[in-house]
Amino acid sequence: MKKYYVMVIVIALFAFKTQAQILTPVHWSYGAKRINATEAVVFLRATIDPGWHVYSQNVKDGGPVKTSFSFNPSKEYQIIGATIEPTPITRNEKVFGMDVSFFETSVIFQQKIRLKTKQTTVTGKLEYMTCNDRQCLPPEDIDFSIPVN
Repeated sequence: MKKYYVMVIVIALFAFKTQAQILTPVHWSYGAKRINATEAVVFLRATIDPGWHVYSQNVKDGGPVKTSFSFNPSKEYQIIGATIEPTPITRNEKVFGMDVSFFETSVIFQQKIRLKTKQTTVTGKLEYMTCNDRQCLPPEDIDFSIPVN
C-alpha cells in the first residue's frame, strides 16, 4: 500500500511539473477606435516575449503557419478590406529553407469596419504560430470579442 501512495505522489508531481512547462510567449489584447459615426478600426495586439516571434499574414506556402484572422459575419458591422499589419522583419530561416516575415516584441494588426448600429461587438478567431531559435510551438486558435462603442 505504501508503494501505491509513493507512486501516486510521483505521478502527481510529474503532472504538476509538466503543466508548469506550458509555454505562452504571446499575449493577445484587443481594442477599437471609432473613425467617424459609421466606421471604426479594431486592433489586435500581440505582445511577444523576448526571443520569440510571430509570423506575418504574408508567408508563402511551405513555411510556418501565417497569422490569420476570420471575422464572424454580423448584421451590425461589415468588414472593409483586408487586415493590415506593419512592415515585418524578413530573413531566411534555415528550418523552413526560405525567407519568412515575422514580428518580435509586439505587433498591432488593424481591421477597418463599417458600423450598421451605434454599438456592436466584433467577434472572430485568430490563428498564429510562434517560434524562437530552438523550437516552434504548435499553431494556436484564439477566439476574440471586441466591443465597439
